[in-house]
Amino acid sequence: MKRTDKDLLVKGIKSFLYTTLAMFAAPLVLYQAFKNTDKPLFVPVLVVGVFLAGLAIYLGFRSVKIVMTAVFGEKKK
Repeated sequence: MKRTDKDLLVKGIKSFLYTTLAMFAAPLVLYQAFKNTDKPLFVPVLVVGVFLAGLAIYLGFRSVKIVMTAVFGEKKK
């Protein structure tokens, strides 16, 4: 019977925390960008918001992969 890799599980949980941070930051930054469309910093703030949204999606998938690897082990071919 395989055991859970605790170090890898902790790494996955930390990654989930970063994911949560990005998931909250992205909508806030995008809201601020669309609220201030007439300002000169609209485009840079919008780019940062879109980047944070993409980062949140990437980190979400990566976090799930890390936790699944910690619980079930590496995929055998």
